[in-house]
Amino acid sequence: MTLTETSQPIPANPQERSGEVVISVRGLTKVFKDFWGRPKARAVDNVDFEVRRGEVFGLLGPNGSGKSTTVKLLLGLLYPTKGHIEVFGHSPRHVATKSRIGYLPEESYLYRYLNSRETLDFFGNLFELPKADRLNRSEQLLEMVGLTQAHLRAVGEFSKGMQRRIGLAQALINDPDLVILDEPTAGLDPIGCREVKDLILALARRGKTVILSSHLLSDVEDVCNRVVIYYGGKIHAMGTLKDLLATPDAIRITTPALSRQTMERVLEIIRKDVAEDKVQIDTPTQNLESYFLEVVQKARRAATETSGARSGARVAAYLRGEAEEKPAGDRILERLSEAQPAHTTPARVAAQPVAPVDQRKLEALAKPNEPGPTAAKVEEGTKAADLEKANEKLASLLGRPK
Repeated sequence: MTLTETSQPIPANPQERSGEVVISVRGLTKVFKDFWGRPKARAVDNVDFEVRRGEVFGLLGPNGSGKSTTVKLLLGLLYPTKGHIEVFGHSPRHVATKSRIGYLPEESYLYRYLNSRETLDFFGNLFELPKADRLNRSEQLLEMVGLTQAHLRAVGEFSKGMQRRIGLAQALINDPDLVILDEPTAGLDPIGCREVKDLILALARRGKTVILSSHLLSDVEDVCNRVVIYYGGKIHAMGTLKDLLATPDAIRITTPALSRQTMERVLEIIRKDVAEDKVQIDTPTQNLESYFLEVVQKARRAATETSGARSGARVAAYLRGEAEEKPAGDRILERLSEAQPAHTTPARVAAQPVAPVDQRKLEALAKPNEPGPTAAKVEEGTKAADLEKANEKLASLLGRPK
């Protein structure tokens, strides 16, 4: 018997804070048919669930169980065969509703010849965001997902992990109220996985609703409030993780290291009520993810620059609900437009030396104009002087007297 409670701590249930239903699904059924209209596969079979504001809702199940089909039905990409869906009180095909949704598909379908900045600007323009907002949010998102140093590389050159990072950024460019993430940590390193989970929790704290579809159960366990487990298109389990994972017939207690005498007394008391073969004692361990992140954090102090993805920064300010900063261009203009004090002189402007006044030239300019030699006479005198100098030089070479 080890000493903690069975279930891990999870975020507070948002249903206690808000009763607003964001997604309502009733009797949802989707049957795929062949070319002749004959039923081929019942992907979703009579599914019911609700998702509330501020909740992180997990969709779990093996491959082909109906998770991705449910997501496409919620996005209005597929028509249900039967049943009813409401998203923010409207049909999934309601155009204004779509502007409140951010979606990261299982595969990031991006324009491979655009770089990161151009990709975010393109998607921001689809939501008709002003240019200043697109610029500001792009800077924050690239910093958040760790792609600032790779922002000039074409998206087609990215590894799968880097494509997931830029895909996550484009899903959040419109500051959505509902975020649907399909395998968001696929291809990411452990640091990226931890950052995505931190981001999901930050969005939930701000009142955003997140639907997470993932095969990595540890990721779901860390962030989700409630989950549904699909199999064969049907929901076989639904509820909070605390209720689903609790083991009511066992208890775990964790304490600091105890002396041998204290342990003997504790075990003596326990064995009065519990058979000795039912008691287990071991040393608690942290999970591999926590240990890995601790090692990397220590090594990062000596890390060198990289052209690939790096560990991201804080969650973007606008996603945390903080006032958006002005773009860098606006801040530069403000600094340039600030009035400088009158008594200051830019340091790089050096004083020019003043040339002395030539008194002779000044006196000559002050005299009345007198007729001077003509240009022809000046030229003739110059030629005579040059000829005389040439004759003298020739005489010196020949040894003749001048």
